[in-house]
Amino acid sequence: MIDKTYAACGGAAFDFSDEELDDIFSAALSNALADLNNAGSVIILPPDITRLHSKAGFLVCTANRELGSRLGAVLPALGTHTAMTSAELDKMFAGIEKNKFLVHDWRNDVTELGRLEADWIEKTCEGAVHYDFPVQVNKILPKGSGNFSMILSIGQVSPHEVAGMANHGKNLFVGTGGKEAIDKSHFAGAAYGMEKIMGRIDTPVRRIFNEGLRRFSRELPPVLWVLTVVSARTEAEAAEKKSVRGSLAARGLFIGFGGECFEKAAKLAQEVNINIIDEPVQKAVVYLDPDEYRTTWLGNKAIYRTRMAIADNGELMILAPGLRRFGEDLNLDALIRKYGYRSGKEILEKVFSADKAADGNALCENLSAAAHLIHGSSEGRFTIRYCTDTSKGKQFLTKKEIESAGFKWGDLNEALSRYNISKLNSGWNTLPDGERIFFTANPGIGLWAEKKKFCPAV
Repeated sequence: MIDKTYAACGGAAFDFSDEELDDIFSAALSNALADLNNAGSVIILPPDITRLHSKAGFLVCTANRELGSRLGAVLPALGTHTAMTSAELDKMFAGIEKNKFLVHDWRNDVTELGRLEADWIEKTCEGAVHYDFPVQVNKILPKGSGNFSMILSIGQVSPHEVAGMANHGKNLFVGTGGKEAIDKSHFAGAAYGMEKIMGRIDTPVRRIFNEGLRRFSRELPPVLWVLTVVSARTEAEAAEKKSVRGSLAARGLFIGFGGECFEKAAKLAQEVNINIIDEPVQKAVVYLDPDEYRTTWLGNKAIYRTRMAIADNGELMILAPGLRRFGEDLNLDALIRKYGYRSGKEILEKVFSADKAADGNALCENLSAAAHLIHGSSEGRFTIRYCTDTSKGKQFLTKKEIESAGFKWGDLNEALSRYNISKLNSGWNTLPDGERIFFTANPGIGLWAEKKKFCPAV
């Protein structure tokens, strides 16, 4: 298997234009195809609309232009997320024919490449769990299944609550994986401890994905990893670019076969996406873009990414204009409604109890849901207040539903009138009446942590 890096471009002060990204990617793709002597069909695995700002959509369009008739399919790495709508495909992948797109079904569309032994998983996770692990991918990806000669995996590296840093092997084994793999990887991370994982490069779950690649990648066509690093522009950068407050900059592009490109991207992401603050936050305000965040399954990034920054007895206020339900599918939604966002201790007790539901709606049979509930709790340290607009009708989550899941509720319109997101700076703000808050408009691109709560180990 070829192990080669074609591009490792970027740094904390870089702000690549689309033209620069296009040039770097086009050259790297051409060189990679030449090294493979590759004349066959290529399948692209990009993120979905929840990574709209990753630059992946732009790079997929570049790949479409460069590959031409050799583009066999585009399979968004949905994981547990809902399928993209036609409008979302148009927004993220403009100009690509709709018949090129496939939909990954995490409950049905998978095949198993092999398994990692329970003893190996237990040792890797330092005793947090004891079970074997299925290395799963979408059934069309293995050699001979979809007749693809290369997999083009495109995505963003950023802090992640399960793997430590998103992307690389996670894009395959979670993004196109099945229920068992998603359940077990997510629960392993939650049981090991999210605070010990977030923002780290070498984590138990990352080792699981790497071992899956080491043992079983021979069953797949060569995978060319295309990894972006994106962060918010500083106020000075935004002014120089004449862009809006909070606009995003492409800080890096890393492309290659093997793991070196990921290691380099992750180190840059640590530098630009992890925000260490000197004091705990008494009140954090986080805005969720309605085009990206329509469920708490995704919107709880506001919790994951700020939990280590918020003070005991503090408050996290989440402004959620697009919040329609809890889970990304009906089964996950039902589980969240049934159990709610409780403490890790309470959820683990439910998981390890002998109780099983006749309808399969038990946490012991849905470990990714259990992990999500643990991640979405403040562990009783601070208040989590979801602000929704109940005037929009029944299709949006109500006060009663929010509170039944273990959160506090707030009126979105009242909150927005007080916290005008168009006038707030990223980070600390002092309101006219003296209230001091910490604001972020995009929790998906960062991690915020108080200095004493975050160890800089990689």
